Amino acid sequence: MAEAILKCSNVSIEFGGLTAVDDFNMYITEGELVGLIGPNGAGKTTAFNLLTGVYSPTSGSIEFCGEDVTGKKPSYITEKGVARTFQNIRLFSELSVLDNVKIAFHKHIRYGLLEAALRIGRYMEDEIRTDIRARQLLKIFDLEDLAEETAKNLPYGAQRRLEIARALATGPKLLLLDEPAAGMNPQETQELMNLIAWLQKKFGISILLIEHDMSLVMGICERIYVLEYGMTIAMGSPAEIQRDPQVIRAYLGGDD
Repeated sequence: MAEAILKCSNVSIEFGGLTAVDDFNMYITEGELVGLIGPNGAGKTTAFNLLTGVYSPTSGSIEFCGEDVTGKKPSYITEKGVARTFQNIRLFSELSVLDNVKIAFHKHIRYGLLEAALRIGRYMEDEIRTDIRARQLLKIFDLEDLAEETAKNLPYGAQRRLEIARALATGPKLLLLDEPAAGMNPQETQELMNLIAWLQKKFGISILLIEHDMSLVMGICERIYVLEYGMTIAMGSPAEIQRDPQVIRAYLGGDD
């Protein structure tokens, strides 16, 4: 097995005596596309919040690229190479599409406050480079012609694509996508599925995907983890998950 870029070992978290995620174990290797599914309230987004430092686990450990990042702040984990999108879109709604992506390049900026204030030194060089790179990303996501549009005025599907573009601008090694197809019609979902698979190959990044659309998950994920009531009830290939009795009972609505 290839070396794991992300490894969760026996991770649990409690809120007021209620266990939201219980003894969670997961690994993701470099360049792998993995799905995380389960019924509503299963603990999927809580798991994402643990992986990105929004929550600190009550017990267990999280390693990223061989480093223990358990309990580290979200900013630190982002700096290390983890980016995410959210179930509810979180854009800078009053800023332009281009500025939303440019902001995400901040960790690559070399100029200081004085250089920015006086527009000297490395300021112009960095700003020009950031503008070019941001527009290149927008082109990938078919948003190039909307670069100067205010983000809140974009159609819903375009806002979803913009959020993924902004996450990629941070230069992640691992990208976490929280229900990226939520609210999309079948055609938009298919286009998104193709885009995610292409991004994995183009950028060589690992992707962890939460999604309710089973056709999307089964169509692009190499392995899938299934949560129910905060516990992992299955892990395997899409074919294995589709015929797993516990998954059929808990998630697909069938009988054992």
